[in-house]
Order: sequence, then C-alpha cells, then structure tokens
Amino acid sequence: MHHEELSARERAALFALLTAARKLSNSELEAQIGMRLEGKERRRLNDLKLVESEKPGREFVHELSDGGWRWCADELSTGLVGRGTILERSLYLMLGMFERYTSAARLSLADVATLDVKARPRGRHKRRDSVEGEGDLTVRVAAAYAAITPGPGEFIKLRELREHLPDIPRTALDGTLAAMFTARRVNLIPQSNQQALTTADHDAALRLGGEHKHLFCIE
Repeated sequence: MHHEELSARERAALFALLTAARKLSNSELEAQIGMRLEGKERRRLNDLKLVESEKPGREFVHELSDGGWRWCADELSTGLVGRGTILERSLYLMLGMFERYTSAARLSLADVATLDVKARPRGRHKRRDSVEGEGDLTVRVAAAYAAITPGPGEFIKLRELREHLPDIPRTALDGTLAAMFTARRVNLIPQSNQQALTTADHDAALRLGGEHKHLFCIE
C-alpha cells in the first residue's frame, strides 16, 4: 500500500486513529479532525484492511487494523516528495524526522501512541529488537560506565562499553544509546585522532547525526 493510493481525507483518518491508539466513533473523529469516516471512504479503508469498523449503536466506530499500523509506519518514512499541498509536504518532512527518532530509539509507533510499552493491544505492536529486561538497559549502561571509569564526565571508548555488556544484542544497545543521547543523558562524540582507532574501535562505533561516534561519557 503506497501513500499515493489514498486521498488526503483517508490518510487523515488513519493518522487520527493512530494518535488515538483505540477505537474512535465518527463523532469523536469529527470532533478531532472535522470529518466522519463513512460511505466510500470507510468502505475503501475497510476493503484495504487498514481500518476495522463496526456499528454497535447508531454510528460506526473505527480502529486501525494490523495493516493500518504498518501503513502508518511505512508512510512516516515514505513521505510525499513532489506531491500534495505545501502544508502536507512540510508535515511529511516533520513526520520523517519523527520516524528517524523512533527508529534510532528502537520505538514502535504504539510505544509512542500509547505512552505505555506494556499496554499494546493484542500484542501486535512489539518493540523492535526487544530483549528480555530491555527496560533496564539504561541502568545497565550507567552501571557499566561507572565500573569502567573513576567518575562521571570521563570519556571511554564505545568498544570498552560493548565489551562490558557482551550479552546485550548490538541493535538493542545501539537503540538505548541513541535514545539516551537524544534525551541528553549521555554524550557521544567521534574520536578526533582517527589514526588512534583500532579495527575493533571502528566496528564498535555508533553512527548518529551523520557521523560515527567512538567515545562515550555520562556527566
């Protein structure tokens, strides 16, 4: 499913359901974004298996399907290059920035939409590259740093940190470090003297902000 196959109204309905992360009635949709999902637009999104709709009372209620969640995730990274209104195109630029952050932090859309990683409906929005006890990874990173350094503010090589945490998968540790860096809880910088880096140092680097980070510290 590509974004050009859907109208602006259909995309708006999908994004509204995404941000709610629950069932919304037509009245709630209208209050939030000024439209009701009904008629051919509802049938189209139902037929495409992006939205699940039911009518328990006098009006329809809608919820994103598994396919709808996947469509939203893909749409954030695809963008509207060369298409749509000026406002739509600028909005998609912002959505792309949001998608890059969630990818670096190893967060799914449901992690953000629900604000509660443990409360995902039907288990269908699992955190990417999750491991047992991943919620404690920031604690383990801080503990490893404290074990390696005599005090805060001292830079260590990422290679040393990784060697101290050999049981944590690379993707999980990278995601934790990226999230901590974005939240300004740690500092990550490149090694200025590249000749001082070994092959292991290069392999252990984390690419953020268009450059490879080799050194790490907690203030």
